[in-house]
Amino acid sequence: MTNVVEGYSDPKKIANDYVHEVYASLKKRNPEEKEFLQAAREIFDSLRPVFIKNPSFIKDGILERITEPERIITFRVAWEDDQGKVHVNRGFRIQFNSALGPYKGGIRFHPSVNTSIMKFLAFEQIFKNSLTGQPIGAGKGGSDFDPKGKSDREIMRFTQSFMTELSKYLGSDLDVPAGDIGVGRREVGYMFGQYNRLKGGYEAGVFTGKDPNYGGSLGRKEATGYGVVYFAEEMLKQKGFSFKGSKVIVSGSGNVSTYAMEKAIALGAKVVACSDSSGYIYDENGIDVETVKQIKEVQNKRIKDYKKYHSGAKYYEGCSGIWSVDCDIALPCATQNEIDERAAFELVSNQVKAIAEGANMPCTKEAVDLFMKNDVLFAPAKAANAGGVAVSAMEMSQNSMRLNWTFEEVDERLQQVMKDIYRNCLDTAEKYDFPGNLIVGANIAGFLKVANAMLAHGIN
Repeated sequence: MTNVVEGYSDPKKIANDYVHEVYASLKKRNPEEKEFLQAAREIFDSLRPVFIKNPSFIKDGILERITEPERIITFRVAWEDDQGKVHVNRGFRIQFNSALGPYKGGIRFHPSVNTSIMKFLAFEQIFKNSLTGQPIGAGKGGSDFDPKGKSDREIMRFTQSFMTELSKYLGSDLDVPAGDIGVGRREVGYMFGQYNRLKGGYEAGVFTGKDPNYGGSLGRKEATGYGVVYFAEEMLKQKGFSFKGSKVIVSGSGNVSTYAMEKAIALGAKVVACSDSSGYIYDENGIDVETVKQIKEVQNKRIKDYKKYHSGAKYYEGCSGIWSVDCDIALPCATQNEIDERAAFELVSNQVKAIAEGANMPCTKEAVDLFMKNDVLFAPAKAANAGGVAVSAMEMSQNSMRLNWTFEEVDERLQQVMKDIYRNCLDTAEKYDFPGNLIVGANIAGFLKVANAMLAHGIN
């Protein structure tokens, strides 16, 4: 890219041309990877001021290097069901960036998993992990395996087969996975056990999200959901708002959404709606989180069963309808691109005050633009949902020291991490002349730490 620098004398034009050229090249090389390109575009749009102030990043090709994974691993996963039939799925691990430490990121089991989604998630993880202040790099993995409807034995056989191949590329100082959609403590336990059998030892720090009885951290299960609320509360304070007395809707009913609801209620909010992939529940009296836990964590049933326990609640088919529910605060905690422009318009029309992303990239670009145009407080995922990976890094520390922290110790550390992330995003946005814009602040703050480490390490 030196020709771009040498061709002009205007720093702003140099930066604009550089970002445009790198994105055009990225799009040409990855034409079918829409999720990855969406994530890259969102980052790129924020970084032009960085290249104006730091032309050395252009000369050293930081943007080209940071958007290309260090390693992409794909592999076959053959497994046998309970009837003796053999099935074949595809496994992935994207080891995207190790400038700050070992690759760190979850494993997702879902039929939608493909290269684009894995790359988007791993790319976002670079900046999210950087923002935590922990010494961790970024990766992501998974498979197009669908755990729904599978027996415990089938899931065990699949995860053991998956880990038999992936174990070659893992290690506590190399790559440390965790759970994600479709991968909870059960699946982590199976993979962790298989890894240790293959390695002939006990390497506690190679996985996070483990059961606390064998090396997991108390508070990890709650961390992402709690962290979203801690971050959002800091954001709300700046405008004189709070969760106390606010009406909240939360998409999803998995770990992130369940514990976001729990913490929001603890801070005085009334959560009136939550969802799963089939539909959503509206309870004007306030969602009972313990009922949601019983249905989703114990019974493994659909959210519509909530009505069996709370007759005053209403169930609606179609999960996207939840965004039409009147609220002060919306927490999208289900999946990517769940809030499109139409859903955003409904939220704005109902005078929503704040959006905090609990899932990864749950709002489309058009939705985000609409929120920003209408002065809706917006907490981007890479900052707001970083609590989970922050506590995963704490789990790694506990494993290394052979210590167990109390739930209260972990939660206190988590609150401080989320406050620090918020302040870092806010200060960075101010420094680069985008006051109050947490999207720009998160993108630049996350990028700078990784980019400077890459410069320090030389070209590779």
